[in-house]
Amino acid sequence: MKILVINSGSSSIKYQFFNTEKSEPLCRGIVERIGSGKSSLRHYKYKKRPFVSTVDAVDHNQAIRHIFGMLTCPELGVIGSYKEISAIGHRVVHGAELFSQPTLIDTKVIKAIEKFNDLAPLHNPPALLGIRACRRFAKGIAQVAVFDTAFHQTIPSYAYIYGIPYEFYSRYKIRRYGFHGTSHKFVAEQAARIMKRPRAKLKLVTCHLGNGCSITAIKNGRSMDTSMGLTPLEGLLMGTRCGDIDPAVVLYIMEKKDLSIKSADNLLNKESGMLGLSGISNDMRDIQRKARAGNKRSKLTLDIFVYRIKKYIGAYTASMDGLDAIVLTGGIGENSRLIRKRINKGLKNFLTKFNAKLLVIPTNEELMISREAAEVIKKRKK
Repeated sequence: MKILVINSGSSSIKYQFFNTEKSEPLCRGIVERIGSGKSSLRHYKYKKRPFVSTVDAVDHNQAIRHIFGMLTCPELGVIGSYKEISAIGHRVVHGAELFSQPTLIDTKVIKAIEKFNDLAPLHNPPALLGIRACRRFAKGIAQVAVFDTAFHQTIPSYAYIYGIPYEFYSRYKIRRYGFHGTSHKFVAEQAARIMKRPRAKLKLVTCHLGNGCSITAIKNGRSMDTSMGLTPLEGLLMGTRCGDIDPAVVLYIMEKKDLSIKSADNLLNKESGMLGLSGISNDMRDIQRKARAGNKRSKLTLDIFVYRIKKYIGAYTASMDGLDAIVLTGGIGENSRLIRKRINKGLKNFLTKFNAKLLVIPTNEELMISREAAEVIKKRKK
């Protein structure tokens, strides 16, 4: 089955095209600076040199048109006609409580996703732009929404309800939703294969560590708890997000600095985390270089980053009453030897006690989306 995966942002669209029988995409690419008048396209055909071009992409419709042009291009493409595409899988960040599975997109689904725009204002609206553009340009091709939050819909209520008046949950659905679900599910499946044990009999803590970071407790193949909350702000220290913080700190800063709600949101999401602590960068590589050179704030940033990871792993192991493996993934989890070494050293006795493994598994959210979309199409045909 041939699946096109679309990850639509406000000013860019990433894409990958899969034959689901293989793990490598036939091609991939990105259209950037949509609507700026200086749009560009980078297209990579498997094992070929990249094709880079300036394109006219005044909106998402034009960007999608260029993507389909690349797919069917005689020299650079991988199909003769877009009708060869079995389905288009879209990454949608927030599905709230309504969507616990990948879902075939129709008008009702689009309207439902729109209702969750206020829960993910930076992610859901661009995803809808991509969905609508594909529906206009590729009529007749099935489209599937794959939600970041779906995997976490198995979390029990005692783990997702916040300690605020219950009305805020019953009326506004304020609760822990969690994100990176596609990544956590993918590496959990890979861990089961590596360990040669059924996923339904494993207790895993999966750590997605990148510019955005989250940790999930997975017991018997089901997400039981996760570090991100109503939004991706809660949990671990991240590139520019503060992670866990006393809510009163926010109120105190707003009063002292006379900040608006928008300014406070920007402070917590874009000026905090590793960037705010180090004063140098949100990139772990830069912070590690500075720490090696003796920069004290960079060292402190690394200490906080690793400490919070260890703290969550301990808490989630206790909540599952055991542990079979810790999985590290994401840009930092896969590539930072220092972080892996520090986590491994800090948890050495812990891992020995539970006879647990520390695994490093590259994530592949796009491949997972293609598989999820393919399953929806298979069920539809049955």
